[in-house]
Amino acid sequence: MAAQPLRQPPAPLPRRVRAIATPTKGSLALGLALLLGGCISAPPEPGQRAAGPGDCLRKVQIDQLELALQRCNAVVAALPQEAQARNDRALLHSLAGNNAAACRDSFAAAELLKRQQTSRPDPVLVEEINLRRRSCQTLAKGRPLTTPPKAAAPSRATPAAATP
Repeated sequence: MAAQPLRQPPAPLPRRVRAIATPTKGSLALGLALLLGGCISAPPEPGQRAAGPGDCLRKVQIDQLELALQRCNAVVAALPQEAQARNDRALLHSLAGNNAAACRDSFAAAELLKRQQTSRPDPVLVEEINLRRRSCQTLAKGRPLTTPPKAAAPSRATPAAATP
């Protein structure tokens, strides 16, 4: 077997290229910050406005609840301390048949209201949140939210039996 010639070490990279090619603690930290920074919502594009608490229920179509939930998730992420956004998302979850998620949001909205004692929230919003919270408490106890209809009430569809 023939001896292989010795390889020459590669020529050193110019300083500018070395700074890009060789990761340092600072560049790793910057990369990590940029990666994690993607999880934070960006400011709105020019011509667009920032998300508002009432945006969850704008333009909701019942046959596109998943799309409405995605929009509302973005609003809740942008405004995590807003009780109205959680309350609105609870409604969307409820309409989609996901009572567990609806109740989580209802309880979270009620908790956010408790923390907002310095400001006076909208009384209609307070009533909606409390109603949903009470409904969830009823569901948690295993009781239905509505009572079944009473039996034997005569109607045109089912006439009462003739008496002799």
